[in-house]
Parts: sequence; C-alpha cells; structure tokens
Amino acid sequence: MYVKPKKYLGQHFLTDDNIAKSICDAIKPDCPNVLEIGPGKGVLSQFMLPQQDINFKAVELDMESVMYLQDTYPDAKDKFIFGDFLKENLDKFFDTNCQILGNFPYNISSQILFKVLENRNKVDCVVGMFQKEVARRIISPPGNKEYGILSVLMQTWYDGEYLFTVNEGSFFPPPKVKSGVVKFLRNNVTDIGVPENLFVRVVKTAFNQRRKTLRNSLKTFDLQNINAAILQKRPEQLSWQDFVSITKDIMPLIEISK
Repeated sequence: MYVKPKKYLGQHFLTDDNIAKSICDAIKPDCPNVLEIGPGKGVLSQFMLPQQDINFKAVELDMESVMYLQDTYPDAKDKFIFGDFLKENLDKFFDTNCQILGNFPYNISSQILFKVLENRNKVDCVVGMFQKEVARRIISPPGNKEYGILSVLMQTWYDGEYLFTVNEGSFFPPPKVKSGVVKFLRNNVTDIGVPENLFVRVVKTAFNQRRKTLRNSLKTFDLQNINAAILQKRPEQLSWQDFVSITKDIMPLIEISK
C-alpha cells in the first residue's frame, strides 16, 4: 500500500533509519508509556514496537497512514489510533505519565508543545523533530533574539536540549529547511507562586511588542511596584523567573482593582 505525503497535513516522511533510531534512543528509560504523534509510514514506530518494556501507542490524523501501519503491523494494529492529538485527552491513551515522541509536522509543532504544557504533570519527556529555526528558538536562553513566548513557557516547566540537526535530504518529500531534534525533560518546578493564567498573560503581552521596553509593552498593567531597572529591559532579556517576579508585583494591584 502506497501512502502519499499530504501537503495540507505538513507531511515530510523521514527516510533515514539511523536518524530515526537516534530519535527513539533519546527517550527517557524509566517511563514506559510512549505516545508517538504522526507516525506516518512508521519509521520511528518500527524501533518502538519490538521493545517489550515499552507501552507504545501512536496517534495519526491521516487515515491512509493508519491503514498502512495497521496492515504493516497486524499484531500491533490496536496501537495505531486515528485521531487528532491536539483535540485528544491524554487520559485516553494512558492512565499514568507518558512521553511524547515524533517527527512533528512543522505547521502544528508549536501547538503540540502548548498541548504538552497543558498536560505537563502527565508528560515527563518530549523528543521531537522541529523546523531547525523553531527548535533553536524554544531552547534559546534569555538575551538571544530567538528567545520568545514558547521559550519562556517551556523553560519554566522543562529542561530542553538540542540533540542534532537533520538535513533536507533525509525526508520525502524534502522540506525547504533543515530540521532539529530536541529533547525536553520535565523539571522539578511544581508551583511558580502566581496564577498561571496571569503569568502567561504577562509573558504574551510583553512579547507582543518585543522591540519595546517592558515599560511600554506592559503598559496595560499597573507597573508602580516594579523595579525601574527591569522596566527598561526588553522581554528577551528576562528569564522565566524574572517574569514570575513581575507577575507577583502586578498581582496585588489587579486584586485591588477588582
């Protein structure tokens, strides 16, 4: 059965088995539940299925791919599930914590990570392929022009590591850009001490006008409690801890204004 890559799904099938094995080898050894997002033709799945100590499942939005995988691996056909990861409840797949694995479609890779953040107490590890530019941005430290909203939010709850670059020729059809494989491990942060929705709002508001200083980009908030030196900085200069501190200073004034 032939599976045609579908442009509207952002499908670029990885064809290099050595790279696929390296991605699979990067998962966390002590968390047996592994969910692959978008298995395509199974280049990663082929290395996961034989592992007896892994409880592997894969969710795929392309029914043609699901049928191909179920035909190719008839003894494991129940492990390939037709569905949209972005709309699924992770409890559908596993009762306990899990890892996320995948060659992520570029057009939804950021959405996948936002979904991971929503489920951070259930997702211990993510090993994924991204557009190289996006991969670098997410793990970029403060002070770098690539540093942005997703960098701050992921680094609040996960420790990220850039593993390796994958060239265009390792895919069919080849994308127009290079790819990067990144690993995220859940850190020990359980409570940031401020309402998370306000923290996220502060981060997003700051980066919506990232070229401006915080005094200007956060002017919709009452900033009277915030140190003047901090307000002269731009958002990419601040760590996630700095954003928590700003949120703490803003929070009492929001409570008073209610």
